[in-house]
Amino acid sequence: MFFVAFLPQFVPADESGSLGAMLRLSAVFMALTFVVFAAYGMCAAAVRHRLLGRPRVMTGIRRGFAACFVGLSAWLAVG
Repeated sequence: MFFVAFLPQFVPADESGSLGAMLRLSAVFMALTFVVFAAYGMCAAAVRHRLLGRPRVMTGIRRGFAACFVGLSAWLAVG
């Protein structure tokens, strides 16, 4: 859906190779998206290893999630 809505504005309408231009732009977008998501994954893996090695941090995270669930359940019960 994104490709159909966003990319055509960058392809000249009067050229004969508009399909090829759309495919090239789509390929570039997908490649850049892959690079960004791979970087996110590597950063998340590094943070995960640091967090799992600290029991106090993990306890704080668990308590924070528990508090969020209690708050959301109270909001659901009231609303």
